[in-house]
Amino acid sequence: MRILGVDTSTTSASVALIEDDQLIAEAGEGREHSIGLISARGNHSETVLPMIQAVLDKSDCRLADLTAIAIAIGPGSFTGLRIGLALVKGLAYDGNLPVIGVPSLEAQAERVRAFAGLICPLLDARKEEVYTAVFDRRDGILRRRIADRACAVTTLATLFDPLPSAPAIAFIGAGAERYCHELLRLFAGRAQLIGETDAESAAHALARLALRRFADAPGGDLGQLVPFYLSSFTGLGNTPLN
Repeated sequence: MRILGVDTSTTSASVALIEDDQLIAEAGEGREHSIGLISARGNHSETVLPMIQAVLDKSDCRLADLTAIAIAIGPGSFTGLRIGLALVKGLAYDGNLPVIGVPSLEAQAERVRAFAGLICPLLDARKEEVYTAVFDRRDGILRRRIADRACAVTTLATLFDPLPSAPAIAFIGAGAERYCHELLRLFAGRAQLIGETDAESAAHALARLALRRFADAPGGDLGQLVPFYLSSFTGLGNTPLN
């Protein structure tokens, strides 16, 4: 199966094509195997489609050759999410392809593969706030521990209060990069910061998640697929999930 993953939830977009869990090609800022000469930053309405076309061309693949398209549905940049979803829906209608929506924070956490501890993805929500959640892995499978929420960076430590103490916490995402000094202060001795170029792209991770879900649910009604937004007023709290 060939899954095209598209992530526009941050200012730096990424696109990746996988076939049966193997990365075929990708485009995105700082990617080791990225296709050059395409900026991943800036106006997604101008950059993402050329990135998709470049990935397909590099893979000698047509839209009709895809099994499905995976898209990050949020939380994240309001504008980026709208543009990405609208673009993917248009491609899906043209190619008669299913679309699989993947939560942005889950895709970010999936980027952390070999780590024994809690995983905390962070996306910048501006005004000293972040979109975040908490995950871990059991038998190699990503497991959600705290639901998506928006919160102030200064209150991040309280997010872990309901969970057993962990000797190490992996932080990943654009928010982790922006607030790295605050994280090192708040989680002294426990924070492990994973740089944006030290892990696979978000598009690669969400394509892999979508591949696993496709066997159980091969895409839903495109009309019902909408971005998932969060704010500090609509955060879902920090109740641990079993």
